[in-house]
Amino acid sequence: MGNSSSWNPVRRFRTRVALGLVLMFGVAVGASSSWGQSPWRIPLRRNPPAPRRSPRWNPPPPPRHGPPARVDPTRALVNDGRRIFRYDTFGDEAFWGDALRLHEAVSTLSPVAALGLGLKVDVEALPPRLRSRLRYGQVDLGDPAVTLSLLKLDAVVGVKGFFSPSGRELRSIGIRCALCHSTVDDSLAPGVGRRLDGWANRDLNVGAVIAAAPDVSPFANPLGASQDAVRQVLRSWGPGRFDPYLALDGKAFRPDGKSGSVLIPPAFGLAKVDLTTATGWGSISYWNSFVAVLEMHAQGSFADPRINDPARFPIGAANGFFNVTHSPDLVTPKLPALRAYQHSLSAPRPPVRSFDMRQANRGRALFMGKANCASCHTPSSSFTDANRVLHTPQEIGIDDFQSERSPTRRYRTTPLRGLWTHMDGGFYHDGRFKTLEDVVAHYNGRFSLGLTDWEAGDLVEYLKSL
Repeated sequence: MGNSSSWNPVRRFRTRVALGLVLMFGVAVGASSSWGQSPWRIPLRRNPPAPRRSPRWNPPPPPRHGPPARVDPTRALVNDGRRIFRYDTFGDEAFWGDALRLHEAVSTLSPVAALGLGLKVDVEALPPRLRSRLRYGQVDLGDPAVTLSLLKLDAVVGVKGFFSPSGRELRSIGIRCALCHSTVDDSLAPGVGRRLDGWANRDLNVGAVIAAAPDVSPFANPLGASQDAVRQVLRSWGPGRFDPYLALDGKAFRPDGKSGSVLIPPAFGLAKVDLTTATGWGSISYWNSFVAVLEMHAQGSFADPRINDPARFPIGAANGFFNVTHSPDLVTPKLPALRAYQHSLSAPRPPVRSFDMRQANRGRALFMGKANCASCHTPSSSFTDANRVLHTPQEIGIDDFQSERSPTRRYRTTPLRGLWTHMDGGFYHDGRFKTLEDVVAHYNGRFSLGLTDWEAGDLVEYLKSL
């Protein structure tokens, strides 16, 4: 019954236009009219551009987090990892609820508004009677009380509500890995369906959600900025984007005035990939620890001496983010299981007839030959060479803004399988290329490949087939 007209309000609010989402959320929490003003920078200390390094320079390795590489997990470990990925908050409700009081804003959200912000509903967590009522349009999707009911059922993907003993009052809220790295298949309605773990949620407007919290001083104080300044930066991100480095270097915007945020990446197809971020910070267990402790604000421990660099990471160094400890540590013991589950998530195959097979076959020959894509996107290694080399900005013909925010000062070759699942928001780490055609055109010019328009089209179809 997904075509029922009763779901039209949901479709209408699923627009991916960032301004629309921000304005909608502003109505819910009483935002000011200044949201539409032009972007500006947080008044933080500006560092001079870092000197360029020789391609031969080898960055220091990240500290080890979690188990050694290539450990074959047991099914029990994978199942435990799935539970952690989907349902564990690692105690971060102390930050999102107790400190930011985000639950107060969520309590005012209707299901329509929540879906419009990119939050998803797990249909398998709903009782059969509620599924039926939703299917036939018998639930008031404009009523915030319905949102609270969904939280009580633990049906909002990646979000955990903590209620009073009577169940009438939402007292705190926590977030989980699945908030950003899962979506749903829309099998019941847009935004309501079965979970798709590992898929990037490119609908989720993280910044608008955080900006709605009554108190963002826990973000603003380390940055040395006002809450209004932080909220404006958060609202500049838009759907499907997040800035994991803002709390380390304070660089809210690029030199060209665009947001310093990056696209939320998928978390599948990484079993053979040792470096799992666009700039190669570290392994998947390293990044799980980094995100859980520094971004989700979980009650866990994290250490990386590379962050103790006042020139590159002034905020991180000044606030001791290079060595965070918590007892008990609710993160580190769970890293092996979390890694096992993430490594069990294979990249999904593209739908039938979503690409032209004949063109894709010709594109594969170009990929391996004339276009020379396989020299970096190695097919036998998940279409990346990140296990053996990282690349300077000059090599790939782009700026160094994001690479200079990383200890490696380099970029990783992106794994290509499952590209079709995250076409929204653009390509590259920051979405600078709007289409795959734009990506191919960039490399065609950068490396003087001499691809014709027909050949470029064939190559695009091959990328869509992966």
